[in-house]
Amino acid sequence: MIREDELRQGPKAARRLDVSAVGSLSALAGMRAEWDALLDASDAGPFNAWEWLYPWCRRIAPERRPLVLTARDAAGTLVGLLPLGLETRRVAGVPVRRLGFLGETHVGSDYLDVVARRGLERDVAESFARMLVALREEWDVLDLTDLREDSVTVDVLREVFHGHDVRLSERYVCPYDVLDPREPFDAFLKRTGRRDNYLRRRKWLEKQEGYRIERTEAPGELAGPMTDFFRLHSARWAEDGGSQGIKGSGVEAFHRDATQWLAERGRLWLYTMKVGGKAVASVYGIVHGHRFVYFQSGYDPEWRNRSVGLVLVGESFKDALAAGLTEYDFLRGTETYKSDWVSKQRRTVSVRVHSGTKAGQWYSRAEELARKARNAAKQVLPGTWVEKVRRLRRRRAAVH
Repeated sequence: MIREDELRQGPKAARRLDVSAVGSLSALAGMRAEWDALLDASDAGPFNAWEWLYPWCRRIAPERRPLVLTARDAAGTLVGLLPLGLETRRVAGVPVRRLGFLGETHVGSDYLDVVARRGLERDVAESFARMLVALREEWDVLDLTDLREDSVTVDVLREVFHGHDVRLSERYVCPYDVLDPREPFDAFLKRTGRRDNYLRRRKWLEKQEGYRIERTEAPGELAGPMTDFFRLHSARWAEDGGSQGIKGSGVEAFHRDATQWLAERGRLWLYTMKVGGKAVASVYGIVHGHRFVYFQSGYDPEWRNRSVGLVLVGESFKDALAAGLTEYDFLRGTETYKSDWVSKQRRTVSVRVHSGTKAGQWYSRAEELARKARNAAKQVLPGTWVEKVRRLRRRRAAVH
């Protein structure tokens, strides 16, 4: 087991910053103010926030032990965080000690990474990497998933773990675009090619009785809009076997907590479109610094042909421009509707480091064998059968 006294001592190479650890959920709960201040002083992505990772520990992975590395300068100021969790997985009866990001599963957390004060990214990442080298007998596999491909953490891990088995793999494509707040919304629409369709659909909707769009930001007003969001998101994915993004009561409880705390920070925009008093579409967005992050959405399938989702996305772009935001990020996934609005892409990657133990090597070997078996099955089954199997698996997972 990794001990906090070992972490405080640290290797000589890391003495410039005092590296320690938070190893309990109760200690993590008390870090919010410091964590928020550091996040605001960093370029880290939205899902590295305390408001996202603390409820993930509570609702999604309560059995996983937090191991949040912290870095402080000579004045004792928090200048870096590496939010990890330690778990033991059994592969064919072999226990494997795995370190991974908090927030890595179930909730679609893109751009996980080290959180470091601007200008100290490399120093902080190197201090954490050297600490992990010093403690390599305490873990078998380090899995850091969904970092941005240009993250300095990727380069640092390759340098510091030189001579170890370090593997880099591609993860997701994330469509986004740069916004110019000085540009009129109509000019922006022309650039997207969605202007005529958006305006036509919005004009028709505006003629319907009781049509309105609500944007909820206050933490005390979220209960109803979140209930509408869950219903509409579930309805939109029902015919495809259920949502992979929001699945199960635990994930819903997580989002109830996360949206409440994000709203307390002024970082939540929850859109609801209503017609005749009934919610027909919803968009769950996060405002992070200069960026609007489109996280999830939902709509009533009976209103699909009225393009309610298109209109609501357009409204979120209009609000982002009006608020002076300079980026709109659709996160992972290359769905067609995203490319209708934005033209740029960034990618995420995962880094796996083996400490050198046999258990770690066996873990990766077992994963590779399972991947080959899945690929072989896909080649044997017709494409339509593969999709039917996927839908059946989603339905069964939704039931359980």
